[in-house]
Amino acid sequence: MAATLIAAQITMKAQTDFIRVTANDAESLLSAIKQANEQNREATANRLYIMIPNGIYHLKDRTLTAITGHNIALVGESMRGTVIINKPAVKNEGISKTATLLNRGTNLYLQDLTLKNDLDYYNSGAAGRAVCLQDKGTRTICKNVCMLSYQDTYYTDNEKGQTYLENAEIHGTVDFICGAGDTYFNRCTIVTERRNRDGSGRNVIAAPRTDDTPWGYVFESCAIYNRISDFVYARGWHTKPHCTWLNTVLMSPEKLQTTRFDPKGMRTVDSRFYEYHTVDGQRRDITPKTNVVTFTLNDDEKNTVETILTSEEASQYKLEKIFPDWRPEKNVRKLMKHTAWLQQLLF
Repeated sequence: MAATLIAAQITMKAQTDFIRVTANDAESLLSAIKQANEQNREATANRLYIMIPNGIYHLKDRTLTAITGHNIALVGESMRGTVIINKPAVKNEGISKTATLLNRGTNLYLQDLTLKNDLDYYNSGAAGRAVCLQDKGTRTICKNVCMLSYQDTYYTDNEKGQTYLENAEIHGTVDFICGAGDTYFNRCTIVTERRNRDGSGRNVIAAPRTDDTPWGYVFESCAIYNRISDFVYARGWHTKPHCTWLNTVLMSPEKLQTTRFDPKGMRTVDSRFYEYHTVDGQRRDITPKTNVVTFTLNDDEKNTVETILTSEEASQYKLEKIFPDWRPEKNVRKLMKHTAWLQQLLF
């Protein structure tokens, strides 16, 4: 039996293309990403795994480390133990300037790691836009990925992009999940940090700018944890923002502002924001029977919306309807079979 198991391990290893990063060596990680980009230039390239042991991979003030290849997987040893971090200079603050990783490829897969943007947020002035993952690609999957920052933590930067996150953890303060495309958050943990150092101010979780896709951001069975500052679910960025919260667990429901969504749009009033079956930490239903919000812009444009969905309306947001020709949850199960073997062999 032991000989059979070893033979199976060797066979799986031989059939799986991977690069192993040297522990705690940021240059080794950058070299692996460069090699993967070159090797997987074509969209039809086989899946290539970059295996990253537990350790700190500090990119210092380097930003926009690009993944341009296709079918690349970055897999850590553990979500808490494998940390990729950068610390942009405050003078370079900006949503399109600071990202720890910038994805331009298709079918990127991230698993069992943390991305941290360590911009000096509380000393950055009026804004502290520090992105962990700026995603210009499509069909990206994040499984067991933690993103640590404050403003603009996760930026979906593809108008027609499709992305899927499962058991991810995202921290932030202002618009910390923002951008375009259709993104499905499945059983994720959302953590609102202190808006200001003293805990004052208000947080905004999501700022979508949905235009070329029908669904926008869909949060299914996610839990929201609060670090002192009040918060709202979302506010409109521009175009036709769409954001829906289903079966959400609020660990501090008293911190959610009464409108639940920000009625003041940045550049739009056409905000399609919805909620269904919200519960508290004891799983008691705390959904309002009605929550009508009038979204405004410059006090002259108005759009009044009932934000509470019926069960029939909520049923339209099933994963298979959002991605009818892509089944990311099935892809996750297949990919984890390969990563389990590699993690056992290499770590």
